[in-house]
Amino acid sequence: MLLKLLLLLCGQPCEPTALLLTVSPPRPIEGNAMALTCKTQLPTQKLGVPLQFFFFKDGSALGLSWNNSSELQITALKRKDSGSYWCEAQAKGLKVIRSRRIQIDVQGVPVYNVSLATQPPGGHVMEGEKLALVCVATGGTGDITFRWYRGALGLNLGAKTQPSLTAAFEIPAVSEQDTEAYYCAADNGYGPSLSGLVSIAVRIPVSQPVLTSRAPRAPPVVGDAVELHCEAGSGSPPIRYQFFLEDVPLGSSSAPFGGGASLNLSLTSEHCGNYSCEADNGRRAPRSEPVPLCVAVPAADRESPTPPILEGLLGGFGLTVMALFFCCWLKRKVGRRPAKDPPRSPPSPPPREFTYVNATAPVQQQPLYENVNVVSGGEVYSLVYHMQQERRSAAAPSLRTQTQDKVSWNSSRLFLLGSGCHTFKMMATKEK
Repeated sequence: MLLKLLLLLCGQPCEPTALLLTVSPPRPIEGNAMALTCKTQLPTQKLGVPLQFFFFKDGSALGLSWNNSSELQITALKRKDSGSYWCEAQAKGLKVIRSRRIQIDVQGVPVYNVSLATQPPGGHVMEGEKLALVCVATGGTGDITFRWYRGALGLNLGAKTQPSLTAAFEIPAVSEQDTEAYYCAADNGYGPSLSGLVSIAVRIPVSQPVLTSRAPRAPPVVGDAVELHCEAGSGSPPIRYQFFLEDVPLGSSSAPFGGGASLNLSLTSEHCGNYSCEADNGRRAPRSEPVPLCVAVPAADRESPTPPILEGLLGGFGLTVMALFFCCWLKRKVGRRPAKDPPRSPPSPPPREFTYVNATAPVQQQPLYENVNVVSGGEVYSLVYHMQQERRSAAAPSLRTQTQDKVSWNSSRLFLLGSGCHTFKMMATKEK
């Protein structure tokens, strides 16, 4: 009977008596999503009419119009999304009902684990280059304010606020005065979180080096020890020096505390040419002006070995040359005889016996051979006599002995090329 009474009372569509607003998750976190749900005490299908919903925050509507969905999604929460929320529901032809207000506080995450990095990395930068100080936070929600400081006194260089865990501060062109320690801080409203100190070293590029050479004599010879010294007038250490002969590397040396470096060479005949060096401390490697170095080769080293055959020929030729020198020396010695000494005439030939067949009387004996030195001016002659005997046949009417003297006069003078001696031959023949 009670159920029938209720049905009679609800002959007209029933109106929802209350609304309930819920939030999920109960404690929303900044940066995450949040869902608002507007619930009625009776299921919507039992009301007999469809409902429309509207959500509000701190007196402002969260939407443009009524919506058939009883749920509202808010993504990427911020702390400013914290506030008082409620919802409203309305059925066609019925009055609007409102839920109770609920307070929602969006929880933020403090910034933590802040560090400072540099670009270029390592904390070393050349003078005139750009330096970037990058402040990085491992975690934190919401907008984060980054600040950069210089030195132990904390000179504030600048600040940036952005919804990011990373921010950078740039120095367009560093100078030597920028060599200092730096740090940064990040804060998202829960207090600043500081990084550690990072030291920045501004390096000075090397200037063009100067190459000098030191040798025990000028010019140096093969076997001498030569020192090549390369030095740049300015530049931050350490500096690495490279030595070249033309464009061929010879070796390198380092100066860890600045200054110059040297390379020692033991000279050979191949070390003649233009020498240069380079200086490098990380940014660029200028090269010095070329320095020529000539190596003198001793005469003994320039002589090429004589082949065995040619050595034998030269040995025989040497004996001949010695004989020719002796001849010229003898000629000059005889040529220097005083003018008052008369030239010697050929001496009388020694007597010699000759036997003639059928001769009526003995014939005067004549020499067969004899050598006589005749001096004429600066020349020496050798005079030779030669006698021949002819016999006639026994059948001849009368015996006659003919003696034919043939005198051959030979003279030769030997010469050595370039010494002024000459060679010639003279012959004279006389018949009796």
